[in-house]
Amino acid sequence: QVQLVESGGGLVQAGASLRLSCAASGRTFSSYAMGWFRQAPGKEREFVAAISWSAVRTLYADSVKGRFTISRDNAKNTMYLQMNSLKPEDTAVYYCAARNTYSSVSVYYTTSSYEYWGQGTQVTVSS
Repeated sequence: QVQLVESGGGLVQAGASLRLSCAASGRTFSSYAMGWFRQAPGKEREFVAAISWSAVRTLYADSVKGRFTISRDNAKNTMYLQMNSLKPEDTAVYYCAARNTYSSVSVYYTTSSYEYWGQGTQVTVSS
């Protein structure tokens, strides 16, 4: 069992930056592939970014590519999402997710691929 807790959300103006954190506890964090998803009101949860447990491979949604950076520190059991040049359309609740995997390079971009989810953190970008 893995417990995930997101933090770092808030209200910012367009063009600003935020860094989200996802702290994990319970099992060996380094054996889990991780991901960020987001869900805006009235919309389905969508993929944002993913990182393999070795951190050698990352994957981004086209909508955030070049603006967001996913990273992880296995020694601190924490994953991050650096969000730059934020836009109003980035407004959503952001969730982190984890999946146990033997592969050090696999990344996953579907919600059904993940076993564990955090409770979410709100990001609001005003125009």
